[in-house]
Amino acid sequence: MDFSPIALSEDTLIAKAKPNAGTNVKFHDFNLPSPLLKAIDELGFEFCTPIQAQSLMITLQGHDITGKAQTGTGKTAAFLTTIINDLYNNPIKQERYVGEPRALIIAPTRELVMQIAKDANLLCKYTNLKITTLVGGIDYQKQQQSLDSDIVDIVVATPGRLLDFVGNRNIMLGMVELLVIDEADRMLDMGFIPQVRQIIASTPPKDCRQTLLFSATFTDDILTLADRWAVNPIRVEVEPEKVTTDNVNQLVYLVTTSQKYPLLYNVIKSEEGERVIVFTNRRDQARKLADNLHRNGINVGLLSGEVAQPKRVKTLEEFRSAELQVLVATDVAGRGLHIDDITHVVNFTLPEEADDYVHRIGRTGRAGAFGTSISFACEDDSFMLPSIEAKIGMKLPCEHPSAELLVEPPPFSKPSKFKAAPPDAKKSGSGGRSTGGKRDSRPRR
Repeated sequence: MDFSPIALSEDTLIAKAKPNAGTNVKFHDFNLPSPLLKAIDELGFEFCTPIQAQSLMITLQGHDITGKAQTGTGKTAAFLTTIINDLYNNPIKQERYVGEPRALIIAPTRELVMQIAKDANLLCKYTNLKITTLVGGIDYQKQQQSLDSDIVDIVVATPGRLLDFVGNRNIMLGMVELLVIDEADRMLDMGFIPQVRQIIASTPPKDCRQTLLFSATFTDDILTLADRWAVNPIRVEVEPEKVTTDNVNQLVYLVTTSQKYPLLYNVIKSEEGERVIVFTNRRDQARKLADNLHRNGINVGLLSGEVAQPKRVKTLEEFRSAELQVLVATDVAGRGLHIDDITHVVNFTLPEEADDYVHRIGRTGRAGAFGTSISFACEDDSFMLPSIEAKIGMKLPCEHPSAELLVEPPPFSKPSKFKAAPPDAKKSGSGGRSTGGKRDSRPRR
């Protein structure tokens, strides 16, 4: 392939990739350092995804980009490859100090931060680069000790917790050479942009760093932010042929409210339900559902905004390792989770936003595998179907479940496990500051 330098005009270059573009581009086609290539080989990566092929041709030459790609397209590996390549090939020879990272990645949720850091550690396996995460919900002092224990190269953080560290002068961002803003549209939706602005103001000027911004959508607000924070960012757009993948078989069961739990139990107990994520819209729904499944003998975990961060991490690891068959979650898990071999996504309640439907079912049918999405539509939420169908550009097949799928589950055989948090328990958001701040009025997830 030809990787000659890109000539930039006064206008921002827009590189649009077809959904199948990049399938013949290999990571070995790029002049990447051997320790990074060794890690890539061990992970089984050979051919680049479209966003990886398009963005690496630009970012490895030092250009800023604004990348448009849905979750699950491989953008994390794209920006991590760029960071690792630059830091490894350009070591700092003079003395360095703790709390002064060279690369900063900002993401909207704790789960996404932890996933990015996990991927970064795998890709940095044969380098000496150090990664640290800063997220709310984990003891501040422990994170400070981790930050102070060694020279850190890459920091992955949620905006609120990072701003706490910046404000307390426990981290200095004046040495940041590469800045990644991931899921910028989600950041905008969650109200984090003012915090991100403060963080960016603590980094070097935009012409003294490389900036990579990724978003699932290109709204006017996102493009304005990209132009403000980056230098002539090259726009990379990877548009899927369909909003949802052909690898996911989508089905809607028309049921009454009382039929939902028996149907869920029987779907999980079927031979095909090997690893299942069940989505609900509210924390109390998720807790009650997880508790009922546990009492019915299902190995189940709970992931919602009221679950403490250490417990979330433990639950996700148990789900990844198949210790848990089922994960009941609110939309806090709808984005940024990369878990292989999820066979089913069940929408116990249909999401209020069509975009959330797309993100939910994107947890299955990944990396060439096939998956099944089953949505339960009762009299309370079936009116949400038209907006979902408009979003995905297709009619969803709707049917009544068979009698076998509606057989009542056996009586509970185990004691209750998932109990409500005390009314005065301290709650933190999905990525915001751990103390202070005005509590928003949106429904808690």
